[in-house]
Amino acid sequence: MYLKLIAVGAICALATTAAVAQSSSSTQTASANGEWQASKLIHMDVYNGQNQKIGDIKELMLDKSGKIANVVIGVGGFLGMGEHDVAVNFDRLKWSDVAATTGSSQSSSTGKKTYPDHAVLDATKDQLKSMPNFDYSK
Repeated sequence: MYLKLIAVGAICALATTAAVAQSSSSTQTASANGEWQASKLIHMDVYNGQNQKIGDIKELMLDKSGKIANVVIGVGGFLGMGEHDVAVNFDRLKWSDVAATTGSSQSSSTGKKTYPDHAVLDATKDQLKSMPNFDYSK
């Protein structure tokens, strides 16, 4: 009887060890799949084609299928006061992995990131300010 219990325990221990070893070797990574962390896109700077900061991402608006439809960009203001939020179609944004150069020296990491450095939108700050304010409640 004891021999059967010991044999069953040994078999269970071997099966558990094999399952743990298998699950650790099949780990998925975002960078390998080309995926981005959505939380890293929030507050990301948005630049125009002339490398001027025109705002930052405030919110990602998803459609019912879970795809990002629009990006809400905060424009203008100072320390959050007087900021104007506008919605821009996600497809209008281009993404850059290269750090924006604003005249000051910036260090860039060479590690694999799961998000871009910044977004680029073909618009000026004044064009964005003239767009209608985005209403979150509708």
